[in-house]
Amino acid sequence: MAQRLALQRLLSLPTRGPLVSHSRAFGTSAGRRSTFNVQDGSDFQDRVVNSPKPVVVDFHAQWCGPCKILGPRLEKLVAKLEGKVLMAKVDIDDHTDLAIEYEVSAVPTVLAMKNGDVVDKFVGIKDEDQLEAFLKKLIGA
Repeated sequence: MAQRLALQRLLSLPTRGPLVSHSRAFGTSAGRRSTFNVQDGSDFQDRVVNSPKPVVVDFHAQWCGPCKILGPRLEKLVAKLEGKVLMAKVDIDDHTDLAIEYEVSAVPTVLAMKNGDVVDKFVGIKDEDQLEAFLKKLIGA
């Protein structure tokens, strides 16, 4: 009741002049644009299989402890490559069909895809040096 009364008071306050928004627009960094969550099978087809750029596919799960360590580590390194490679995140609980199709039997599983083909993969957690080597091999650097 007190919240409703406070809201009514706030809404009934007179305004002086035009209402000006003081919010700040946030830009997106290359890392944000380079990493995306797969929404469904057709999204995976469009953004991963048909991608003109190499794509790292992170098959993970919310309940997976190592996934919570690997995911941000991998995202950071993908962001450093400034768009040379993309990162798709696939939650295996939401997209079981993709996990089965790509023979994911444990998480985290990370695939390296180029021109729609899996060219490399690893299962489990890796340190930053190993991840950098994996990404450099994918982009041919």
